[in-house]
Amino acid sequence: SSFFSLYHLDYRAAYYVSKMSAAADEADEICAACGIPACDDITLKLCTACKSVRYCGIECQRKHRSQHKRACKKRAAELRDEILFRQPEGTHFGDCPICFIPISTGTDEDGNMNTAAHYPCCSKMICNGCIYESALQNTEEKCPFCRTPFQEGTDTERMVKKREAANDPFAIRGVAGRCWKEGNFSECFKYMNQAAKGGDMEAHQQLGHMYLQGEGVEEDMKKAFYHWEEAAIGGHPIARMSLGVIEGDYGRHDRQIKHFIIAANQGWGVAVEQLKMCYEEGHVSKHDFGEALRAYQRAVDATKSPQREAAKRNPELLNVRNRRHDEY
Repeated sequence: SSFFSLYHLDYRAAYYVSKMSAAADEADEICAACGIPACDDITLKLCTACKSVRYCGIECQRKHRSQHKRACKKRAAELRDEILFRQPEGTHFGDCPICFIPISTGTDEDGNMNTAAHYPCCSKMICNGCIYESALQNTEEKCPFCRTPFQEGTDTERMVKKREAANDPFAIRGVAGRCWKEGNFSECFKYMNQAAKGGDMEAHQQLGHMYLQGEGVEEDMKKAFYHWEEAAIGGHPIARMSLGVIEGDYGRHDRQIKHFIIAANQGWGVAVEQLKMCYEEGHVSKHDFGEALRAYQRAVDATKSPQREAAKRNPELLNVRNRRHDEY
């Protein structure tokens, strides 16, 4: 019986300790301005910028603004950097929906992507390896993913219009691209902004350049940075490189190196070349440079497959299959 009595005492002690701990946590949840604690009738809301203090209402938040402004701005910048310099799981291209292998970031001499194609029927990015295999198995031209047959002329245009009506971000960016080619930069900005709000990282990347060059909108370096950061967070290596180059121009080499290393880890070859230059200038250590090289090679190897290698050896078949999707 003595054993059970001791056990009962230990259990009650642990219970009261947990209750005291919970009370202490609740005591910490007080309004930063008036000091009122959270209770059933009062719900405290976090400061949306720094997420470190709470307020019982808008009035208290306004009164406390002058005292909190500097600390809030500093903490908000720290939280932004935590997100910005977090290694993305992959690039903004993602994985091929058929083979589930990451889509390579390779481009041709003109800077156009040459490792995958986007199909307007299902709005899927399909890698060249799966397009090649589909072409070998089917004489009739069909989408490798949804098997929709393609016809000459208006069929593709009809699919594109359907995706635009559904507010597909990729299709909306296609509209923006056509406006840009026509020289209508204001309309281009409108549609590009719409695509960015829909989650298209390439649209964020393009908006950054539009704000930088003042095309269709007033020049604004702060907004250009914002859109490049959004694209980089979403896995866009070119946007990441743009940030790195500008950080280097400002002399912030520690931030520059972080951007280049993240881009190299995504398999972006230009980042490796930039890191090599930074290494020669003494801005990056030999260890970090070596780690980035190995990470780059792992990322490149992860995008390889026998089907994709075969597609490289037979580009003429891909040129026929992809010719109707280049302008989409």
